Amino acid sequence: MFNLFKKKKTEVKTQQFLPLKVREVVRETEDTVTLYFEQPEPFLDYKPGQFLTLVMEFEGKEQRRSYSLCTSPFVDPFPGITVKRVPKGRFSNFLNERVFPGKTINVLKPLGNFTTDFHSKNKKHFFLVAAGSGITPIMGILKSVLVNEPNSKVSLLYCSRNESQIIFKKELDALVEKYGTRLEVIHNLSQPSEAWIGLSGRLSKDKLHEFAQKAEAEADFDKEYFACGPEGIMDNFVAVLEELGVAQEKVHRESFYSAAADKAHEDAAHGVTGGLLTRDVMILLEGEEHSVTVDPDKTILESGLEQDLNMPYSCQSGLCTACRGRLLSGKVKMDEDAGLSPNEIEAGYVLCCVGHPLTDDVKISIE
Repeated sequence: MFNLFKKKKTEVKTQQFLPLKVREVVRETEDTVTLYFEQPEPFLDYKPGQFLTLVMEFEGKEQRRSYSLCTSPFVDPFPGITVKRVPKGRFSNFLNERVFPGKTINVLKPLGNFTTDFHSKNKKHFFLVAAGSGITPIMGILKSVLVNEPNSKVSLLYCSRNESQIIFKKELDALVEKYGTRLEVIHNLSQPSEAWIGLSGRLSKDKLHEFAQKAEAEADFDKEYFACGPEGIMDNFVAVLEELGVAQEKVHRESFYSAAADKAHEDAAHGVTGGLLTRDVMILLEGEEHSVTVDPDKTILESGLEQDLNMPYSCQSGLCTACRGRLLSGKVKMDEDAGLSPNEIEAGYVLCCVGHPLTDDVKISIE
């Protein structure tokens, strides 16, 4: 069908990056740093729980990684991200070892749906579950609740490996001292020292159930639930909340890793494409139409980038929604759709970074 379209000449346009200058580098743990940026002009507009996409060049090739903002625009004068070192991770090792105050890093505008609205008249109890670096977006949400909603309170269940791996330990202690009974922080260590007297071992479903069950005795509070960490922990927490009858719209989760997308990439590298065919896809981008040929071992985004289209993207795992487009016609298979809300899926949005055309009439508008 798309052979009938006359393909317009591709114009390579420079995507709008925002240069942020590093103001301060804070060592949180042995393998984790927080980078605070100077405020640009105008001020960086973001919501607690959102993320920044960093754009850097390695070996002559542009690469992107997403990192959650650990700060609150209502509390912190400077936006910041916290980065935990990943073995063989180019970005995380570079940011942990070689970034210094004064260095400029290009970013994309803040994105992400792992957030909520705040109001001084709210009376809520926020139940937050975090593990490892999953505490990063949770911190921004936690601080925003405490400063914006004087009638609300927060309970945080935070799982770390050991005492030295607790990110933001001093800041959390200071917040507990400041806000008293409005903030409860429960630490669970998987490999604690012998001196540890708190929760320890695996963050089991039973522990999550005990934590969430507190909500049943609080008829005077509305409840909202946030979880960020390994998929197993988040899956268990969501399952517990379902068992307790919690409404889906009250539950928020944020993933840093997609096993489904990772497996799809690995399968494609080994020629396993699940019966997909080579098809042409029509992309509406920046007011122009582009016909893109998508092979079975490629995603719609990969094929568009190979054709030098200025398509937006970040995580390339179907989690951040930077590559989101509205499906105007045809059918698309996604390896992962966790980044999309039910309303976005119902409205016809697809993720190009994990999307594959299933029909010959796929047409996507990048908004």
